Amino acid sequence: MASNTAFAGPFSVGKFPQETSEFFPMKPQAGADDFWSIEITSTDQVFVETREGWFLLSERQWLKKALPRAIQKTRQIPRKLLRSTQARLNQSTQLPDRRWLAAANEGLLIEAEGELVPWPVFDNKGRQWGTHDIRGVEVDRKGQIWFTSLAGVACRSSKGWQFFEGKDGLPYNDFTRIASGPDGEIWFGTHKGLIRYQDDRWDYRQGRRWLPDDKIMDLKVDSKGTVWVLTPEGIGCIRKDPITLAEKAAFYEKEIQSYIKRTPLGYLSEVSVTTPGKRDHIHYHDSDNDGLWTSMYGAGECFAYAVTKDPETKERAHQAFKALRFLQTVTQEGSHPAPQGFVARTIRSTKLPDPNDGRLKQDEEIQKNKDKLWKAYEPRWPVSADGKWYWKSDTSSDELDGHYFFYPLYYDLVAQTEKEKEEVRQVVRDLTDHLIAHGYNLVDHTGTVTRWGVYSPDALNHDPDWWAERGLKSLSMLSYLAVAAHVTGESRYLEHQAELIQNHAFDTNALIYKIHRGIGSGNQSDDEMAFMCYYNLLRYTPEGPLRQKALLSFYAAWLNEAPEMNPFFHFAYAGQAMGREVSDPWGTHSISPTGDWLVDSIETLQGFPLNRFNWACENSHRIDIRSLPDQNSTDLLSSNPRQRGHRINGKVLPVENRHFNHWNTDPWQLDYGGSGNILASGTVFLLPYYMGLYHGFIAP
Repeated sequence: MASNTAFAGPFSVGKFPQETSEFFPMKPQAGADDFWSIEITSTDQVFVETREGWFLLSERQWLKKALPRAIQKTRQIPRKLLRSTQARLNQSTQLPDRRWLAAANEGLLIEAEGELVPWPVFDNKGRQWGTHDIRGVEVDRKGQIWFTSLAGVACRSSKGWQFFEGKDGLPYNDFTRIASGPDGEIWFGTHKGLIRYQDDRWDYRQGRRWLPDDKIMDLKVDSKGTVWVLTPEGIGCIRKDPITLAEKAAFYEKEIQSYIKRTPLGYLSEVSVTTPGKRDHIHYHDSDNDGLWTSMYGAGECFAYAVTKDPETKERAHQAFKALRFLQTVTQEGSHPAPQGFVARTIRSTKLPDPNDGRLKQDEEIQKNKDKLWKAYEPRWPVSADGKWYWKSDTSSDELDGHYFFYPLYYDLVAQTEKEKEEVRQVVRDLTDHLIAHGYNLVDHTGTVTRWGVYSPDALNHDPDWWAERGLKSLSMLSYLAVAAHVTGESRYLEHQAELIQNHAFDTNALIYKIHRGIGSGNQSDDEMAFMCYYNLLRYTPEGPLRQKALLSFYAAWLNEAPEMNPFFHFAYAGQAMGREVSDPWGTHSISPTGDWLVDSIETLQGFPLNRFNWACENSHRIDIRSLPDQNSTDLLSSNPRQRGHRINGKVLPVENRHFNHWNTDPWQLDYGGSGNILASGTVFLLPYYMGLYHGFIAP
């Protein structure tokens, strides 16, 4: 896609091809080492050759059946043309003039005078390609010739030979076979995944999300463009089905309602499954950040309702509000009541095992060996007044940033009656008053500040343990107070904001919310929190010095994050900075987003797999990856420089090559663990999609 240097109106997506995969294991008909080749007939019948003969895929079952005679006869021809007794054919194909080409251990071979002979190929540097160990050869629908070797990929078109290596975007080079598709795409099998080249773009598919096994022994493409692969674990296919972003959103919404929401209040995180990749047995569990993830989901529903006015969407937003409000009310009364306004991290039923058992010793170990500021106390999980719920204390700033991000959106876009609006005012008032009453800190039932609930001026400006958090915490508190003033209509919150600015330089602190050493050097959780706080601070702050500083700071933050192709970050920034300017002694400058921000956002939304299971992804072996400089690493002592990196275009890996439950995952990471036993929420798609619709960046 072309670079988008200026916003020219909503991006119209329409239907696009959504990739999905499906596997067809063959056992017990054949053992893992018994697969030989695959063929697809003109009517898209799929045949697999095994040691026991040919099998036809019929209604997901494998039936032993002979390969059509015409295909058998054609397969035999190249071997008859082979005169060398030392040559071993890897693959063969025919040119438009009916001559045969072959990939062999002895090189690229072409038919001449009734036999296959070597065909020397040279690039523009005088290097000879195709001399030995040619892994695959194919002629595409345009009549272009393709062949592969460890050196890379070669293509002969009407303009001559073109050669592709890692520096040209080729992801990997340990090839096995090639196959062409009906839309001009070329698929390359390798010993570690599948590669597609189409419209000057390389795509890589690896791991169990896409393939039964990474070793591609053979592959073919049917008339619909579905690629079929033969692996040691059987047959798999990747098909492309037309879909819209709205239809994709509906899929994730249904999955969240059916499998993800936990407790009658509907908290969101992720769930475990018994069988990897299957939704048959769901196991629910709480997480430290249920409040944050539920807030981000609810925020997406607020944007969605503003655009669609769909009553079901409004009800989902209202359910999120009730769940988040309950995290505040559940902490009151009971045997260990917290100060008014305090919010819990999450809740769990008292019918489940007591989460306090063994917890104190675990906390003491963390405090001793990992984090000297960690709190070790009992109970970390008090019981609610009605005895039905454990509620988790030691709430963090992540949770507060989520709550404050959601409440004003719900107030502005969803709450309509005075009763609905007053409910929001009360929640925001209680929480903000709690912070003010405790010196801008979050204090739990122990009477002490939570581990990450520190926002006081003395700590942020004068305590070395909190210097690193000064910018982000100052930004958060300024944002909280702006939200409180907007929702409640009470000017006293702006008076507190002014006091923090005038006497404690919170606005100056927030100019640099984190000290970064370049791209990829930040903490993604902090970045996620910062973008939510920037969004609200700018949305609810009038023109003036604070707004100018926030815009300048947000611009610097966005520039650092732009290569991450994160649609939430892009839309949050563009939603507040589009058409804006900042001034300095050297003039007035536009800070509207430029470059590929919108194109990258759409590409990520389109690329999100529908399969949200946590399948492992490996990329550190790729030859199109560049490692991050040492000074950009989040771990300066790392002994493996290949742990983090980016593609040759300077951007992170496409979303199809990563797995993450939430936007707080490091996108510069190259390898991701997982075994398909966790099903993640689609909030990572829904929030930016609905936000993009709301701000007019995506056409309905």
